[in-house]
Amino acid sequence: MFSRTLLCLALVSPWALAASPAQSLHQRLTVLDSHLDTPMQLARPGWDITQRHDYRDDLSQVDLPRMKEGGLDGGFWAIFTPQGPLNAEGRTLASEHGLAVLARIRDLIAAHPDDFALALKASDVPAIVARGQRVVFISMENAEPLAADPARLHTYYRQGLRMLGLVHSANNDFADSATALPQWHGLSPAGRELVAEANRLGILLDVSHASDQVFDQVLALSRAPIIASHSSSRAITAHPRNLDDQRLRQLAARGGVVQVNSFPSDLIERVPNPERDKALGPLYREFRLAASLSPGQVADLAERIRQVEARYPQPRASLDDYMRHLLHILDVVGPDHVGIGADWDGGGGVQGLEDVTQLPQITERLLAAGYSEADLAKIWGGNLLRVLAAAQAASAG
Repeated sequence: MFSRTLLCLALVSPWALAASPAQSLHQRLTVLDSHLDTPMQLARPGWDITQRHDYRDDLSQVDLPRMKEGGLDGGFWAIFTPQGPLNAEGRTLASEHGLAVLARIRDLIAAHPDDFALALKASDVPAIVARGQRVVFISMENAEPLAADPARLHTYYRQGLRMLGLVHSANNDFADSATALPQWHGLSPAGRELVAEANRLGILLDVSHASDQVFDQVLALSRAPIIASHSSSRAITAHPRNLDDQRLRQLAARGGVVQVNSFPSDLIERVPNPERDKALGPLYREFRLAASLSPGQVADLAERIRQVEARYPQPRASLDDYMRHLLHILDVVGPDHVGIGADWDGGGGVQGLEDVTQLPQITERLLAAGYSEADLAKIWGGNLLRVLAAAQAASAG
């Protein structure tokens, strides 16, 4: 741990040097994030995770040098699949996409064995961190890659899948999304079977992006605690994918954990701006094609996005807004049921918390709010590992 602190002091900003007690504590903790969309970056031509990047240049928020500076020991790396049409072609494309991202994550570990290590159970983490490697758990955001053949869940499990998010921003074959009109009124019959099979394998079930009815049904059906891997507070911001206080308490009562998200539109109310949305829509679609873009093309895209944002300004979510959500959820369910799932590289990040180098500021704010080192150890990773261990202990295997 002493060597990690020295490395951090060699790299950190003047802010971190001025706040050395919080920085020192942050570096002592095992810091895990439950939702890293960084596998999307791994497909970019010329993008190297072992090199330091800048969000202003290429829109990325996580790489190995920045993980070290921000004290991020790793977490769950997501197999994210954009939702396509609910037909044979859509299911085929989702199936192929999911396996490709899975291979990308496994290739990351194989290509950099000194820097990254696959974790399969909670008890793997201390040894990985002690060796100075970054923890790679594998999760799935949107279960649509399984729609063509739900039995393929076993293939993903054998390759390391340990968390399953059922749905994303549109309904799929298994469940309704929080941001779509109801189709199944919760889980579909196939979704109920998928929940049961995940329980049997010891895969942690994730209800972020799921509708309220899906949340209620998964909580009732699952024989293990569940997680919301990247969600915020509906009491603070009335976004449908945030969780209300009642459901936060129900989640905690069953031993679950909510990992607080930094996606700006989940944190503050946004005034509708159709012109802004129309201008940004094609640019965000272009960003999804980053696997075919050169570094220069990505930099140009980042600049064009900034120009549109400047032309149609919106209130910017800030670290203060993020902390309002985090502290409210802590007040509702306590430090045994809260963690961090900032949605890095998936749209997360706010002013003052733009990439993972700034994670120690959350530690500083929590200390100022009166939370102890023991509390922070739970929030930064202990609760996440506990709920994973509980899901695995409840499995039939």
